[in-house]
Amino acid sequence: MQVKTSPVFQIFLQQHQEAKALFLDLGKEIKSKKAIELLGHLEFLELYSDLLSKIHFENEYLGQSMFSSFKKLKKSLRKIQHLKLVEKSLKLRETESGQKFESFRTYLSSQKRIMQKEAFDLMVGSSLKAWDDFLERAHQASKGIKPLMISTAIHQLVQEELELATNDVKTPMSTQSFRDLFESFKKVIMLENILLHLGFNSIFIPQIHQEIQLVKNGLKPWYSNHLTFQTMTHFLSEKEDIPKKYLDWVKELKEEKKKMSTDIEKQAFELVKKVIS
Repeated sequence: MQVKTSPVFQIFLQQHQEAKALFLDLGKEIKSKKAIELLGHLEFLELYSDLLSKIHFENEYLGQSMFSSFKKLKKSLRKIQHLKLVEKSLKLRETESGQKFESFRTYLSSQKRIMQKEAFDLMVGSSLKAWDDFLERAHQASKGIKPLMISTAIHQLVQEELELATNDVKTPMSTQSFRDLFESFKKVIMLENILLHLGFNSIFIPQIHQEIQLVKNGLKPWYSNHLTFQTMTHFLSEKEDIPKKYLDWVKELKEEKKKMSTDIEKQAFELVKKVIS
């Protein structure tokens, strides 16, 4: 008798196919847009691995071992994503100020080449066997899973992420806490979407879900600001004479980050109180 795979495996299968196609394209030529798309798929595939670990709790390292071949690639692609955010910040700054930041643009271009080469080398240096093995292991682990088991596992993962988020929301929040909060809420939203796709009820009422999305979206410009400030600081540390336009921009980035941090802290505190009550 053939054992059926869980309906959630179909979501994984689609994500896996799209990720593998992007991987093959990027193995010919690296493009930032496609690299960031692949990163999004890998984040889902890693989350699915975590979900399977939660279901097959007797094998707590199942998810880690399944996704281990893609850890380095994910980290490399995230660097490209971060640099893309800094490039967008630079473009916006030049548009709003009417000034050009050519030396910083040149610096970003050189960093991009380094990061793209790193990602490209990881891709051409690996084989498709890792993708096929991942698919096979996920397929086997997805057999015979009942809907209730999926729902329970998703609820457990969401609870764990919310506990992490609660620990992060302390005054004053550290830079790492803001980053972790963003990742936790991103995972919660993905898990909620899987739950809804499978026909289950949402864990949260619409208002709470909207507030989670609001805080997550508020963290996007904060993250972009942080990365730009961090990259700019590193760039300027190598210069002896710093033009005023760069000093002005750094000062504004610092002030913006302080304001955004205060606003997000308030929103996060209110949200956490509602979620854990």
